[in-house]
Amino acid sequence: MPAKLILCLCIACIFSGVRAQFVSFSGPELDKLKNRMAADQQAAVLYSKWKRTAEAALASKPQPIEKIRSQGLLMGNPAKTASLNAVADAPKMYALALVYRIEKDEKYLNKATEFLCSWARTNQATGNPVDETKLEEAFLAFDLIRPAVKRKQRDSIARWLNSIAAAELSAASAKEGRSTAKNNWNSHRIKIMVQTTLATGTRQFKAAIDKAIRTQLALNLQADGSTFDFHERDALHYHIYSLEPLLKALIAWRRAGNTDYFRYSTPGGASLKKSVDFLLPFFTGQKQHIEFANSKVGFDKARAGNGEKGYVPAAFVPGRAIPVFTLAAYFDAAYTAVLNHAEPRPAAYLDWELLSSEVKAGRK
Repeated sequence: MPAKLILCLCIACIFSGVRAQFVSFSGPELDKLKNRMAADQQAAVLYSKWKRTAEAALASKPQPIEKIRSQGLLMGNPAKTASLNAVADAPKMYALALVYRIEKDEKYLNKATEFLCSWARTNQATGNPVDETKLEEAFLAFDLIRPAVKRKQRDSIARWLNSIAAAELSAASAKEGRSTAKNNWNSHRIKIMVQTTLATGTRQFKAAIDKAIRTQLALNLQADGSTFDFHERDALHYHIYSLEPLLKALIAWRRAGNTDYFRYSTPGGASLKKSVDFLLPFFTGQKQHIEFANSKVGFDKARAGNGEKGYVPAAFVPGRAIPVFTLAAYFDAAYTAVLNHAEPRPAAYLDWELLSSEVKAGRK
């Protein structure tokens, strides 16, 4: 066998056995997380919530559904109720995977694998990002435990996640000219593709994802920091709903060695940082906004008529912006200080996303 071929095979073997974790926590980051929990009572309390979820999940059975159907359906619709009950498995999977990585007890690994395999056998990708975004914690769970899962099971789960990525890539909702190709749907679509492909380690969608990110930033974000969603729905709720998945996607994308898109400026002068900062005066109370008062989407009026909380026109609640700032803190520590304005939160505000951002950024 030629020496060059032997060298290539050796390198391939090395990389097949070593895979950094970009979506969840790497090994060194888990060590930092444990140190943080030992020194910070707030962090320990946050972890204890996941531990309780994992303990309860040990005594439960997976409830996968063939196709998730929630988007476009009003609360109370039987198909939506069944789907929401099923995707409640996702946080259980993440909790089990996290506790396994922290405590090294294989009962958590085995149960997490059972849940993931059950979903891999049953669930079929739909290409609907608003529905499939509800599986996010399942993607993170696989990212956490993938190296420890047996080969046959690992391949089955990876095929399922890659089928989801492929369905999102070719989704009808992503076709040029549709509002769903640039609004929050597309932000969730990008997040799903990033998380599933990085969790499985595939490279086949890399170029397509990078192109999708640049296109979304150019079409969704405005130079003044507003978003297409904000103007379409007349709601900061949807401005946030579009930014949050983008931030999650771009954190993982950057951690995988790709472009840092947080301050990247589009040809039109927009940037993700500007869109995060657009929320600041509404968060601090300098500005107010009545949500959904002039939404252009009929479904918003239907939900308001159905009495669904959050869709009846009312003043924006500043605390709803917290998830955006906790994620943005990965890129810029200044957003941690911004959270001190959160009311009625304590000055030393901390949630799991902020804790994750700080650990991943290597600040604490």
